Amino acid sequence: IGVAKMTFGGLGQNLFNPAIVGRVFLLISFPTYMTNWAKPEGFIGNFDAFTGSTPLGLAKEGGVAAIEGLDYCDMLFMNIGGSAGELSAIALLAGFAYLLIRRVIRPYITCSIIATVAVFSGIFWAIDPATYTDPVFNILTGGLLLGSIFMATDYVTSPMSNWGGVIFGVGIGVITMLIRYFGAYPEGVSFAILIMNSVVPLINKVCHAKKYGRA
Repeated sequence: IGVAKMTFGGLGQNLFNPAIVGRVFLLISFPTYMTNWAKPEGFIGNFDAFTGSTPLGLAKEGGVAAIEGLDYCDMLFMNIGGSAGELSAIALLAGFAYLLIRRVIRPYITCSIIATVAVFSGIFWAIDPATYTDPVFNILTGGLLLGSIFMATDYVTSPMSNWGGVIFGVGIGVITMLIRYFGAYPEGVSFAILIMNSVVPLINKVCHAKKYGRA
C-alpha cells in the first residue's frame, strides 16, 4: 500500500493494483515458499501435513504428463494445492455471480479474460495436446479466476468504458498465457494485470466512457 498506492497520491490515484504489487514482490523474493502449499482434502476435510507444487507448477516442471492424474472436480471443490483464495473455482464463481447481482462489477473484463485464455490455450492445445494444457485446466487452476474477478475489476486500475474493459481483459488473457506457456514462471496472471494496469490511461484515451445523460 505504501509503495504502490500512497506514493501515487493515495486513494483513486494509484496506477497499479496494490494487492498484486505486494503478491508479485513476495513471489519474486520468495519463489519457493510462494509456489509450494499444503494440499487440502476438500471443503469438509482436514489439511494434510505435506506440501506440494500447484497444478501449474507441476505442468511447468513435468509437462502435460505430470498432471494426467488431476481431476477437474478437485479444482472446482478445493482439493488442490494453491494460494488462499484460488483453491475453489466454484466458490470464486459464486462470488462472481454475487458481485454481478449486486452490480458491484461489470462482466466485460472478467469474461474477456476467461474467453481469451480459453481461445488462446484451445488453439495451442489443439495443435499439440501433448505439450500444451487444455482450456479447462488453464481456467480452473492458478489465480486466473481470482485475478479476473476480484483484481482486474478494481475501479481505480481498470478502464472506465465497456470496450476499454474488453481490450484490457484480452490483453491480460494473452499475456497470462504467454507467461504460462513460454515464461519462466508457471503463473502469469499477476504480472499480466500489472502490465495492463500501465496501459489503462492509454485505453481510456482511445475508448471514451459514455458521458452521463448522453445517448
